[in-house]
Amino acid sequence: MADQDMPIESAEDTIKRIFSSGDSTVGAEITHEFNRYSRLQEAKFPKPARTRLIAVANQKGGVGKTTSTVNLAAALAQNGARVLVIDMDPQGNCSTALGVRHESGEPSVYDVLEGRMSIAEVKRQCPDLSSLDVVPASIDLSGAELEVAQFENRNNLLNEAVQQFLRESNEHFDYVFVDCPPSLGLLVINAMCAVREMLIPIQAEYYALEGLGQLINTIGLVQEHFNPILTVSTMMVTMFDKRTLLSREVYNEVKSHYPSIVLDTTIPRTVKISEAPSFNKSVISYDPRGMGAIAYGEAALEIARRSPVVLDAIASRMKEA
Repeated sequence: MADQDMPIESAEDTIKRIFSSGDSTVGAEITHEFNRYSRLQEAKFPKPARTRLIAVANQKGGVGKTTSTVNLAAALAQNGARVLVIDMDPQGNCSTALGVRHESGEPSVYDVLEGRMSIAEVKRQCPDLSSLDVVPASIDLSGAELEVAQFENRNNLLNEAVQQFLRESNEHFDYVFVDCPPSLGLLVINAMCAVREMLIPIQAEYYALEGLGQLINTIGLVQEHFNPILTVSTMMVTMFDKRTLLSREVYNEVKSHYPSIVLDTTIPRTVKISEAPSFNKSVISYDPRGMGAIAYGEAALEIARRSPVVLDAIASRMKEA
């Protein structure tokens, strides 16, 4: 009878009891991971006062650009935001990871850029998250740069489509993410002209710092000639390994140069993050309690909490333009 009156031990208390004694590094990691997950579940994700339009770009491939687009969008959608993701990469990896069909000939962003269809006609709902819509990309998009190069408004094709969609949509979208290809061509220029913000993922390796300077210069040219209100609002260090000195040095270097825009959260290199797209899922849906999902959730929370400061900075740029 006495046993029946005893309170049921929570999972957190069980983990602490098992690993509280001794010097178990594994135990400490498990406890830390559980505590981060618990805090994230209890956190409130504030919605931005106005739609945030964010391009995720880095001309260097393999830095976690598409992975970051997918998982930040999924984390925000999972926590109450209405999100639209526009895939501007002909590889269509973003579309794959969010479980949306994007075979050649399927309605896609290619049709939007060439004026045949609207975003409302092309967008598809992510199977795992009802508040996340995707404008897919297919290999057809690879020919778009040549085909639209003769258009008079070739730099503003995506901007015009996005603005029309937001004006006519019956639903308010809190975030619009544009996943850019790993290049600095016309597709990326279109993306930069269609948004107000740039989010730059930076791999925790030395060569990533060299490419960052080139990207910042390109953004400066776009600001000067096409989109004066474009703001680099966020940088995020990806593929971070806390065990290595190099990862910490890269993070500290970037943070020292851009202290106000580098997220405190770093994204680790994990197997689950890499595996998730092969199942047509974000890591948020594929492994929700894992380190990758937790890190992207924390990064999304930081982005959400920074909305007032970012929107104020954009408003100031609009007054100056």
